Amino acid sequence: MSHRTLLILDDPGGGEHHGELDALRARIGDLEQLAATDHLTGAWNRAHLDRVIEPELARSLANRQPLSLIMFDIDHFKNINDTFGHAVGDTVLRELVQLVHSRIRASDLLFRWGGEEFVVLLSSAGYRRAESVAESLRQAVASHTFEGAGVVTVSLGVAEHDGDEDAATWFRRLDAALYEGKQSGRNRVVVARRGNSDIWATEGGGSVLHLIWLEGYECGDPTIDAEHRELFLLANKLIDAALPAQVKPVEVRAALGEFLAHMQRHFSDEEAILAQLHYDNLAEHRRAHAGLIRRALAMVAQLDAGELSLGTIVEFLAQDVVARHLAVMDRAFFPLFRKASTAPAATPL
Repeated sequence: MSHRTLLILDDPGGGEHHGELDALRARIGDLEQLAATDHLTGAWNRAHLDRVIEPELARSLANRQPLSLIMFDIDHFKNINDTFGHAVGDTVLRELVQLVHSRIRASDLLFRWGGEEFVVLLSSAGYRRAESVAESLRQAVASHTFEGAGVVTVSLGVAEHDGDEDAATWFRRLDAALYEGKQSGRNRVVVARRGNSDIWATEGGGSVLHLIWLEGYECGDPTIDAEHRELFLLANKLIDAALPAQVKPVEVRAALGEFLAHMQRHFSDEEAILAQLHYDNLAEHRRAHAGLIRRALAMVAQLDAGELSLGTIVEFLAQDVVARHLAVMDRAFFPLFRKASTAPAATPL
């Protein structure tokens, strides 16, 4: 156990030292917490980040759940210290940590990277979700009045872990995104737009009995993304209704009808949105939509004839709808929605 100390606490005497051991264990826990915490702000410190990053990466890859980082720092923090004094600067740092903690999940970890720089580690979140969190933080900070300093802004970089890159490479991409945000005017979010959520989204459409929603299926348009998620929910409802152990034709018909109605409504909404954006391949996309609707109507006819099997349903949903259409054809129009996410932010300080 290089550079580690293992302390084993035991009470071989039948319990007479139970209270003392409990107190000692509690004290050791307090000391561990103290050693891992930044004393000024209460955020986790950089040494703790170094300890947790590798286990978090291993868990992300093993479970195929994306992992993202947000790095941010305070714009012109030196001016705050020079103008108002270091005591006010410390107050700004403490208020900032409280503000960030109130805007992230309990499972997300906030670290003080050094000085006025901080890092947020977001589990089960790809770069799209992390971008949304980062933008929420940017807006919250910009609209907050800090004691003694007034209005303060932050610049943020976002990077999702990508492929099998090591932690050092990942942090270099993160730092480059933050640097770009600082150089392009501050008070903005810059995202490194690649990550495992995209890789895993293109490797397969779903499991044998359930489709699995992956963040890489999100294009960035709230209407399309919400309708795609609903499509997955209704698809899984249809699969559950058709399972051999519990198949009920009436329930299968209801679930199939609900799925078909939503799919038709979604295709209409998506085509209207793409038309407004003058999508070059809209005609081909419409033909693909029409083909999927014909296939779904054919399944209704198969159900009426008593010939519709679970295998046919799963093949249609996992292969035709997800693997071929959503994960391939739909992804071709994703770049249309990236322009909006890179629009200039509010005027920086």
